[in-house]
Amino acid sequence: MNVLIERSDRTAFITLNRPPLNVLNLAMLRELKDAVDSVRSDDAVDLLVLRGNGERAFCAGVDVKDHTREKVPEMLETMHGVIRSLLSLPQVTIALVRGACLGGGCELASSCDLILASEDSFFSTPEINVGCYPPVALARFPSQLGYHRAAEIILTGKKISSQEALAIGLINRVAPVDAIDNALESLLQELKGKSRAVLRIALKGLRETSLAGFSRALERSEQLYLDELLKTEDVEEGVQAFLEKRKPRWNHR
Repeated sequence: MNVLIERSDRTAFITLNRPPLNVLNLAMLRELKDAVDSVRSDDAVDLLVLRGNGERAFCAGVDVKDHTREKVPEMLETMHGVIRSLLSLPQVTIALVRGACLGGGCELASSCDLILASEDSFFSTPEINVGCYPPVALARFPSQLGYHRAAEIILTGKKISSQEALAIGLINRVAPVDAIDNALESLLQELKGKSRAVLRIALKGLRETSLAGFSRALERSEQLYLDELLKTEDVEEGVQAFLEKRKPRWNHR
């Protein structure tokens, strides 16, 4: 199984189980959506923790092999289906990040309500380096982080430390590597001490106000990706260069 799910004490734990980097392929994304959707109607679950197996990575993103012209439409539909499911759950969602949190993995984490990261974790949307862009981040980061921070992250693909991610508001809390499990338990206990009814109503309000323009923005991001980006020569060159482990030779068209 590429995705594991377990339930304990009002909490569902969904684990990306493709170590060491937990790279997402189409089959894994379908499993992930099924796991997220299974939590939706479970009244015994108030909290969802999304995490990666191992300490090297929460998730290093979507498999570059699924960025080809032939696979991209299905990849976007499946990946964004997961994102939309996460954003519509009645439960509070928490991303527990250890190590690398890249590309689609970063988009997954940022779609959770709260992000707790280890001190050695780092974040990036490096898609620009392989001739594409992160559609969810494009639609969400400007409102989450501010335009200029979003532009720098998306257009440069820069790597951000956990401390910088905390400073710019990308994540909520940072914990020492050897204390992150205790930090997670502390956060879970804080949330479990609240009224389930009130927590869900407050969460509904937070989501509705903060995501007011997200659906339209993501649709536009998808449209640009499919109708314009995929028609460029450089989108193929970027993927091919990555797979061949060489620097891309951009044609700039």
